[in-house]
Amino acid sequence: MRRATTSLRELLSDITPAERAEARLSFMISNRLDFLMRQKGLSKKQLADAIGKRPSEITRWLSGEHNFTISTLAMLSAYFGQPIISVQ
Repeated sequence: MRRATTSLRELLSDITPAERAEARLSFMISNRLDFLMRQKGLSKKQLADAIGKRPSEITRWLSGEHNFTISTLAMLSAYFGQPIISVQ
């Protein structure tokens, strides 16, 4: 078996601060969405049906790698009656 010689530190050094910030925000949004779904007792399918989306799209949202639009965030905030993100 071949051993990888690139360290995690080396891999992470290639990520810009902007990319790190973007990834952090994406995961914060997906975590918030997961929290709100659990709070309401909703499955991915139930949320998808309620907002007219496919369950596969909800799965993408929860992956932490989806690039949300302002429109989608506003729709989700209205649906849950709580903000998805907060701008200060």
